[in-house]
Amino acid sequence: MAAPLKVEFHFDFGSPNAYLAELALPEIERRTGVKFDYVPVLLGGVYKATGNMSPAQSLHGIKNKPEYNALETERFLRRHNVTKFKSNPFFPVNTLTLMRGVVAAQFEGMFEPYFRAAYHHMWGEPKKMDDPQVFREAFLSSGLDIDRIIARAQQDDVKRKLIENTSDAVARGSFGSPTFYVGSEIFFGKDKLREVEDEIVAQLATGRRKTA
Repeated sequence: MAAPLKVEFHFDFGSPNAYLAELALPEIERRTGVKFDYVPVLLGGVYKATGNMSPAQSLHGIKNKPEYNALETERFLRRHNVTKFKSNPFFPVNTLTLMRGVVAAQFEGMFEPYFRAAYHHMWGEPKKMDDPQVFREAFLSSGLDIDRIIARAQQDDVKRKLIENTSDAVARGSFGSPTFYVGSEIFFGKDKLREVEDEIVAQLATGRRKTA
């Protein structure tokens, strides 16, 4: 019997495109019957390991490209009926604490509420989430036992897991966020969601189980 198809969403809370892409995943899951594994990675670590840079840096000073990028974002918002998205005025935000926190939340069985709260405070009602006081108050306002998560995030196994996720992603071909894997097939960017779904459907139909 073939192993279940493994599909992954690699994310960092600092990527607005990852936030937008994730909002479309439930519909893909509903149509295909496949659940995505959510894999936290440290985008700064991915950039450092690959010599890449954020879109804000790569688009700076280029005529017409930033405007086109904004146009594509507007199209995406309309296509997926996204209403809760605001540019974070404090961007770029150092996400190390946020990302260690989500790994700690995974270990503590609190992933879903932490994940939703983090995205809300980054891109729904944007805040300066690399300020420790703002960070703590934001999660408290969302009803999380954030002091428990903060303490857990200081443990070596949490730090090690985030490093391992990040290193593994780079080894498999990742260079940014959002990155998706359907088996061993890699897709980058929110504009590749249709191809991601097509690949899921194709692999389910043929029984292919490419693994990384």
